[in-house]
This record gives sequence, C-alpha cells and structure tokens, in this order.
Amino acid sequence: MAVTGILLVLFLYLHMIGNLKIFFGETTFDHYAHWLRTIGTPLLPTEWYLWIQRGGLTIAVVGHIVAATILARRARQARPVKYAHRPKVQGSYAARTMRWGGVIILLFVIYHILDLTTLTLNPNAETGKPYANVVADFAPGRWYVTLFYTLAIVAIGFHLRHGLFSAVRTLGQQSPRGEVIARATALALSLVLVVGYLSVPFAVLTGLVD
Repeated sequence: MAVTGILLVLFLYLHMIGNLKIFFGETTFDHYAHWLRTIGTPLLPTEWYLWIQRGGLTIAVVGHIVAATILARRARQARPVKYAHRPKVQGSYAARTMRWGGVIILLFVIYHILDLTTLTLNPNAETGKPYANVVADFAPGRWYVTLFYTLAIVAIGFHLRHGLFSAVRTLGQQSPRGEVIARATALALSLVLVVGYLSVPFAVLTGLVD
C-alpha cells in the first residue's frame, strides 16, 4: 500500500507542475499538453506514452485499493469480537477518515477524467484546446465545479498528509525525532499540493487566468 501510494503521489506532483504552466499563457500550456502526446516519438507512436502511463496509474490505483481492502479485513479478523467499551482514540481528522477520503478521491478522479480528458462533462470544451477547456470548465458561471474540485483536493490533502506519514513509518522510520520530521514533511508536502492544484481553478474564477 505504501509503495503504490508513493507512485501515485509522484504522479500528483508531476501533474500539478504541468497544471501550473497555465500561468505562463495559452501558448505555453497548449504546447505542454501537445508535448505530452509526443513523448517517446518516434520510438513510440503518438499518444502511446500517455496510454502506458494511464495503464500504470490504473494498476497502481487498483493495487492501492486492494491493499486497503486486505488491511481492513486483517484488522477485523484480528478483533472478531467487538469491544464492550471502546474508548475514543486520539488521532488526526485525516487518519480517522482515510477510507471515506479514498472513496471521494476515486469518484473525483473518474469525474476529472470525464471532465477534462474525454471532455464528456465539459459542455464548452473543444478537442485540441486544453487551455480554453480549463478556462471554460472553471468559469464563474460553473462555480459548482470549482466548489466540488476544491472539496476533492482538500480531501486529497488530508489523505496525503496521513498517507505520506504512514508510508514512511511502514518503510522503516521509527525514531521519535524521525517521526516529528515525517509529520512536518507530510504536512508541508500536502499543503504544497493543495495550494498548487487549487491555484488554477481560483485563478480562472477570479479572472487572473482567462
């Protein structure tokens, strides 16, 4: 679960960096989107890299879900009889909502693909115009899209904060000082991701990007 999570996190950061190119203008952003389709050419046919990447991400997502399911079952089997009295466990909001957060993130990923990849849910989208499609998607009149996007990204932030810390602990970090550093690093990386992703829709919403 830790390994698949780290792979997905790496993709999230690379995707975020690409999204931020929208602040350099339409030409730069559209050129970047076109470049993604030509990675590996002429060794690979056009768009093959993207399909390989999508396949790898799908495997990572499925592996992450399967691992989460197995861990949940093991936890139930370890304590088949419910506690007569179970005291409240101190823990972060992220830790207590990891499963629901994961479900929200999965639904958001499906929506995001239908919205800005296949353009199925974006009524004003045009094939081959990624910059214009992003602007149309987060236009003020579609504020509900920005709201949903914001809620989903915040959920990802919470999930990422707890997930990064747990992954580091799973992969061997055990010292008290290391725990403090791991918690601080997980929080910082999560904040960077949330701010980076939300900067795009809010820039469109406020007219900074049009």
